[in-house]
Amino acid sequence: MKNKKRIVIGLSGGVDSSVAALLLKQQGYEVIGLFMKNWEDDDTQDYCASRQDLIDAVSVAEKIGIEVESVNFSSEYKDRVFNEFLSEYKAGRTPNPDVMCNAEIKFKAFLDHALGLGADWIATGHYAQVREQDGLFQLLRASDGTKDQSYFLYRLNQYQLSKTLFPLGQLTKIQVREIARRENLSTHDKKDSTGICFVGERPFREFLQRYIPSHPGDIYTLDGIKVGKHHGLMFYTLGQRQGLGIGGNRLGDGDAWYVAEKNISKNHLIVVQGHDHEKLFADRLTAVNLSWVSGLTPPSHWVYGAKTRYRQKDAPCVISMATRQSCAIDFAEPQWAITPGQSVVVYESNVCLGGGIIESTTQSANATEAIRLKHKNEE
Repeated sequence: MKNKKRIVIGLSGGVDSSVAALLLKQQGYEVIGLFMKNWEDDDTQDYCASRQDLIDAVSVAEKIGIEVESVNFSSEYKDRVFNEFLSEYKAGRTPNPDVMCNAEIKFKAFLDHALGLGADWIATGHYAQVREQDGLFQLLRASDGTKDQSYFLYRLNQYQLSKTLFPLGQLTKIQVREIARRENLSTHDKKDSTGICFVGERPFREFLQRYIPSHPGDIYTLDGIKVGKHHGLMFYTLGQRQGLGIGGNRLGDGDAWYVAEKNISKNHLIVVQGHDHEKLFADRLTAVNLSWVSGLTPPSHWVYGAKTRYRQKDAPCVISMATRQSCAIDFAEPQWAITPGQSVVVYESNVCLGGGIIESTTQSANATEAIRLKHKNEE
């Protein structure tokens, strides 16, 4: 039956999707590669490598022996992802474009197009896994914990999961490059892409200013002392250390400065000194725009693990005050620089349950005391 199953794979021109396509072909599926072009504004070779990526995708497809098609989703990307991206920055939040892009482009526009080509499933080079259990589809972490990308996939729904394969879910990045090298794929040593999803590695401040007017203002301490000037609140995120332009000795203290708050109404950037300043910690957050990829809303007051940023380790927590639209998440220990606009993603063991967009944070009296005790013990 495998020979009759058609899989359309997102072929980006990178090593991950190249090896994913190769593995599916070797397993006997009918594989069609789909190269997605999702950005056209100022599409120059300096910052957006889509031309070279297409050349690499075609080269890999020829080597593997599969068809490849190029499709332009730039209109969908601008309407569904980029406009929301700009809206969040205008509101003073820090969005995650990869999360939005996966939900709206890679697993929606791409899926619809693939089904129109007669696909039974779609596949991508993401490091994640899918498992069916008791009639529901579960999103699992990848075996390679250092590359796991389930955090970026939590907004998928049950239908999207049921139509998706992740061929690299049980492989490490080292193994993927070894396979590509052994099979003489031209992408075997290609550098992993970074930067804004599909937009490329442009200078961020310059890029954002093309779409949102910047409003420079003043930088203040918690005590109301002016210590510098900022270029516009949209260029800063909570916990940011680099690019503040404030010397560590401005107030006679050598500790580095960190962004602790953005006062939108006054256009003030509030900073504190020291990575472990209590103002940078919170033990409760409110999340909105919830999406439970598991298909079920997690029971309240059960112990879970949650991430508020991609590289973070799971932090023990409980969910409370849950509705269809929002929930509160309480952490066992205060978390550093939880950032509105980013995603909080909840796990139970290796199963990604889902999550939402961080709207606000609070610090309880217990958290404040825990931070002070921590500092006292360290001294």
